[in-house]
Order: sequence, then C-alpha cells, then structure tokens
Amino acid sequence: MTDPIYVTDALIAEDIDAYLAQHERKSLLRFITCGSVDDGKSTLIGRLLYDSKMIFEDQLAALEADSRRVGTQGQEIDFALLVDGLAAEREQGITIDVAYRFFTTEKRKFIVADTPGHEQYTRNMVTGASTADLAVILIDARKGVLTQTRRHSFLAHLLGIRHIVLAVNKMDLVGYDKAVFDRIALAYRAFASEIGITNFTAIPISGFKGDNITALSPNTPWFKGPALIEHLESVDVGGAADEAKPFRMPVQWVNRPNLDFRGFSGQIASGRVAPGDAIRILPSGKTTTVGRIVTQPAPAEAGGDLSEAVAGQSVTLTLADEIDCSRGDVIAAADAPPEAADQFEATLVWMADEAMIPGRAYWLKLATQSVSATVQAPKYEINVNTLDRLAAKTLELNGIGVVEVSTDRPIVFEAYADNPTLGGFILIDKLTNATVAAGMLHFSLRRAQNVHWQATDIDREMRADLKNQRPALLWFTGLSGSGKSTIANLVEKKLHRMNRHSFLLDGDNVRHGLNKDLGFTEADRIENIRRVGEVAKLMTDAGLIVITAFISPFRAEREMVRAMLPEGEFIEIFIDTPLAEAERRDVKGLYKKARAGQLKNFTGIDSPYEVPENPEIRIDTTDMTPEQAAELIVERLLG
Repeated sequence: MTDPIYVTDALIAEDIDAYLAQHERKSLLRFITCGSVDDGKSTLIGRLLYDSKMIFEDQLAALEADSRRVGTQGQEIDFALLVDGLAAEREQGITIDVAYRFFTTEKRKFIVADTPGHEQYTRNMVTGASTADLAVILIDARKGVLTQTRRHSFLAHLLGIRHIVLAVNKMDLVGYDKAVFDRIALAYRAFASEIGITNFTAIPISGFKGDNITALSPNTPWFKGPALIEHLESVDVGGAADEAKPFRMPVQWVNRPNLDFRGFSGQIASGRVAPGDAIRILPSGKTTTVGRIVTQPAPAEAGGDLSEAVAGQSVTLTLADEIDCSRGDVIAAADAPPEAADQFEATLVWMADEAMIPGRAYWLKLATQSVSATVQAPKYEINVNTLDRLAAKTLELNGIGVVEVSTDRPIVFEAYADNPTLGGFILIDKLTNATVAAGMLHFSLRRAQNVHWQATDIDREMRADLKNQRPALLWFTGLSGSGKSTIANLVEKKLHRMNRHSFLLDGDNVRHGLNKDLGFTEADRIENIRRVGEVAKLMTDAGLIVITAFISPFRAEREMVRAMLPEGEFIEIFIDTPLAEAERRDVKGLYKKARAGQLKNFTGIDSPYEVPENPEIRIDTTDMTPEQAAELIVERLLG
C-alpha cells in the first residue's frame, strides 16, 4: 500500500504547463555522492528522491515489492534500489556504474550522480565528478575516515570541485553520538588540509531514517544545521565568478542555414559578450568585433537577437568581418586571449584496462578541439592513499600521475584550475575509439613558448626540383624474416641505377647508433618508430626518396609517421609473409630463441603484429620473388 505521507504535487495532474513554468527558471546544481563501499550513497539518493516526491505511485509500489524481495532493510523500504538498477548491483548490494538521477525542490533543480565506492571503479567516479559542482562525501559513522574516503576526496579536489559536504551517515547505528561525529569531522579536517581542501560542511545524517536530510532531526539536538537539502539549495555554484572572467567560447558549429547568414555556435565557457565587443579568433589570432548574438537565424527586429550573453549560455555569434573561423577555434576577448601551445604539463587519470604506453599517439579532445597527442613517461605517480610521489614508467588502471603531453599542433587552452572547459581533456585510443584517460592541464612548457620554427628561403619543393624527383617515404613493414630488408635493398639499387637520390634506413642498422639506447618493450618500439619517422621526415624535406625496413608492429605508430608527411608521400608496403614461413626461414635464429624463452617481446611469438588494413602496396612473398617485388614497387613509385 502506498505511503499516505507520500503524495505527488497535485499541480502535475491539474496543469502540467503551469507546473513546468513554475520550475523552468530554477537554478541547477550538479553533485555527486562518493565515499567508501557500503557508506550508504545509493540509500541517500533514494531518500532524496523519495522526500522530494520525485517517485510516482507505480514506481513506489515496485520499490516496496523489490524491497521485500531483494532489499537489505528487512520489511522496510530499501531506498538504494531506486538507484542500483543493474542486476549485479542488486545481487551484491553495491554500486558499479554511475547512476544519474534528477530531482527538484521548491528552490532548485538537481542532477545527482551516484558513484561507486570500490577502488576498481575509480574511473567511474571520475566520470561522474567531471561535471559536478559539489561532492557529498559519505562516511559510515561506525568506520570513520577510510582509504576510499581519502581517494574520492582527493579526486574531487583534483577535478576542481570546490564545494564539499561531509555527510556522516548511519548516525542511528551509533546512537546519534555527538562525540563520534566530532571525532570524524576532526579527522577529516586534518586530512583535507593536506590536499588543499580548506572548507567543507559537516552534517550528521541517517539516509535510511531520514535524519537531517530535509529538516533538522530531533535525534540530534546538538546539531544546529543546516539540513542537507537546505545546504544544497543555498550553496553558490559560482555562476557569477564564471561571468566575471574574460570571454571565451569554443566554436562547436559553423551555422550556415542559407547564403545570407553565417554564424558561429557554441556554449560560452566564461565571461560575457555583447554586440560590438572586440574579439580574437584563436589560434589564428585574427581580430574583429561581434555583429549579432543570435538565438535563432532571424532579423533583429523579429526578436532573434540578444543584447548580451553570459557564461553557460549557448548562442550563435555573427562577426563584423569575413574572417576564417571553424569548429575547434576559440572566440575570446581581444584584449585578454588564452594561450595556444603544443606542449604541456598535466595530471592524468588512467581509465583503461591496458597500461599507458609512453610515446604512443592518442586523440586528445579538449572542448571542441581534437588533435593527435603523445604522452611521455610520468614524472611521478601519485599514491592517493598516502599522497606520496612515486617513480613510475607508466600508469595502470586508475593510476594518477603528472605527465608531459605533446600535440601535433597548437591548441587553445587555460589551466584547468582557472577554466575547466579549456583545461580538461580526454585521451582516445586511435584504434578502438575507447576513452583511455582524463586529464587536467597545468601550464604550457617553457620550451613550447620559446622554440619557434625558423623560416628558410630554400624549401622542400626547391630541393626536390634540384634532384628532379618527388620525395617519398617507402615504409616496409612485416614480420621478422618476411624479406623486408632484402626487398628494400633491391629497391634502392634499382633507384640508384636510375639516378634517383635515395637513402635506406634499416631497422637493425639504426639500433647501432640513433636508437641504441632503446630496448624491445612496447614503449621502446614506439619511440624507435617515432625517431625514425622524424629522421625520415627531415630526409624527405631534403628531397630524398627514403626507404625504411622496420617490423613496426603497431598500426597507431605507422599512422603517426604517415601524419608527419604531406598527403601521398607515405607509401606503406606490407611484406605479407605467413608466420610459419617467416619462422621456417629464421635467417637470424631469432624465432628459435623466442620459442625457447630466451628472447622476450618478440613480434609474432609473445608480442602482437597488427596487419596493415589498407597498405598502398602489398607483397605476397610466397607468390613473388624479391626481384619481382622490387620491380613492382619501383614501377608503382615512378609510374
């Protein structure tokens, strides 16, 4: 039977339009609940939904039935079931995935993210915290401050959440003892000061019983407030502070509905803007003024314009001058523009099951900008439990470290602490399109600001014309023993006889000099290919036809080198030899050593080889002699 106290707002049924209008202009607070396992996060959110009358009668009936069937509170309502929807969550009584719920009160609207407490799901907690304005850190009054309490507090602070509520839960299980509450608040304050949290609000609650959730409880006469909902309704989420900052708007879309209108759409990240304001387009640096602020492509007299727009609004700007501006650019105040750079220090939270590979190229997305980026080995990893800085060569799942990031072209940014929109980024694996990390930029590296391209009068086209040839990079890839070096050597001999200027970079030869400091781990293989790619690029700039013979087992690194060169100059040649055939040849005896366990990380045995998907040339060595293969390659190259 439905709880008689629980009655939804009658206005919903009587006049839905009036109900929506009543709630339309309320401010929105996004917050997360986090803490250790079984601290009562899901129960608290369920209680908030229940007390704010955001559950309909059929949902309440289903909740009561589920509580009797799979609940953990005997015959009483288990509010956690409103949030824990996965079967595995209900079976284990834990939160696994992030659950978002909406509720509203008379004063404010809320979106709350219920984040998991288990350490293995830390990446899920980071996802939920990335858009939050406030964090409710729950602590079981019986257990006090635990490892996950510290971990989640550190992450919340790291992600820029400045409003912290310390909710000491399950006070009903400790007899509402004030001494217990004071002891936990004091211990948390000592830890919080170590990580930079200077202010938080401590509230004793019982999510199950409802104490100090919507109103002060008679069970805690020693606590003078505020109740949790009262605090959530009154906390300042910082909109005014964002509006006071310099104007920035990442361009999300060039709005061109017809030949007579061209606008630039996006959400204002900070500041305010009005028609006539001087603005600068970054990274190009072009300046102009704002023409109109459009909410719909209509003439101003038809009501399609705004006189001013502020942080948080999504608008379309027209410009007074016809200058180049596209998705990924940032429109900023002309007299206070953000920086543009291509090398940074950042904090990285690794979110993939596979460890980070230093030197590998990933897609980096920041606001509306998307670039290729590489991450170097961490300067140090942060032990969240002790706050110690640890030496590390990589980052494992849920690892947090400080790293240097390089992008293939300058991006417009600000420090995450100043502007999360232009300082927060994600890394995406180029092959799987999976998000592997979240990061926060600190600052650009000084060498990025002080190192500039030196203009020269003789360019690559002039050098190529002098040699009467078109530069190219012939990139031979395949298993060890496939015949790469043999065919590459024959190709260079043929080009030499034809008076072509070429140079052969062989995988074994460069490891005697340029790359003799590198081993054969996955990270070292990537750095090996990156260095060879940079050298090959310089050689093609000199007008040469460069020939390389490397296993280069990973597609991402071959694509990295391709991206270094002008379109059409990178020619991938896949020497397609089956593993059994390459092992049968075994001219260097390497496969035998690998099979015996004497040679680790050997491609094809205990290290993978990723076959090219669309090579420019494919050579089947079981069907073609090396001489025939070389003849085919030269013919394709020179036409």
